[in-house]
Amino acid sequence: MAEETITLEVTRYRPREDREPRAQAFTVPYRKDWVVLDALNHIKDRVDGTLTYRWSCRMGVCGSCGMMVNGVPKLTCAAFLRDYLPGPIRVEPLAYFPVIRDLVVDIEDFMGKLRRVMPWIIRRTEQPLTAGEYRQTPAQLEAYKQFSMCINCMLCYAACPVYGLSPLFIGPAAIALGYRYNLDSRDEGYHLRQPILAEAVGVWQCTFVGECSAVCPKGVDPAAAIQRSKVAGAKDWFLSILLPRGGRS
Repeated sequence: MAEETITLEVTRYRPREDREPRAQAFTVPYRKDWVVLDALNHIKDRVDGTLTYRWSCRMGVCGSCGMMVNGVPKLTCAAFLRDYLPGPIRVEPLAYFPVIRDLVVDIEDFMGKLRRVMPWIIRRTEQPLTAGEYRQTPAQLEAYKQFSMCINCMLCYAACPVYGLSPLFIGPAAIALGYRYNLDSRDEGYHLRQPILAEAVGVWQCTFVGECSAVCPKGVDPAAAIQRSKVAGAKDWFLSILLPRGGRS
């Protein structure tokens, strides 16, 4: 009995050598428990060792195996071949990012924006270690927990038409993580972080398409974080008029 197979059409591109990307078809064994990443690993190990892509944990945690699968941003470790029968399956690098080689994209733009929003706890003064940890109630944890689930996979950027049209846009994941720390009861960096989120290239550039939340593999809902940050920015603006010397700390 012939082995069941499925075809992957994989983007191949070496910017220094190729004028433009091309698709290369590979026929791989079909297994109902295989994901697209398994198929790529089969190609890499058994067919063409020059195929280049990123992956690490294969558990939907590291976020490194994000690619376009049939035009949709996906973690390839969670995209089952059975969901794309009978094929072919088109595998491309994440949209809107410069390609380094094949399916590997340059993420430096994203990393720079992530650093800008300061996704870490900022304190004016640190309490001494003898005072113990900074405690939170379950309600305080729940306030930001959803937005802390981001794994920096950048699928939301590849789905965001605003980022595609305006690369200066800070983008969904960075804004969501900035918002996450603004909500943290242990943080005192709102006055540093929120002005960055509220810049012209920040939350106000979002037109609320919502695709960022639709493709998020962890249910972070960056679209909600962006809209709530707009509300916070509007409140700050009104307070600056009514209470020029006051406002939020």
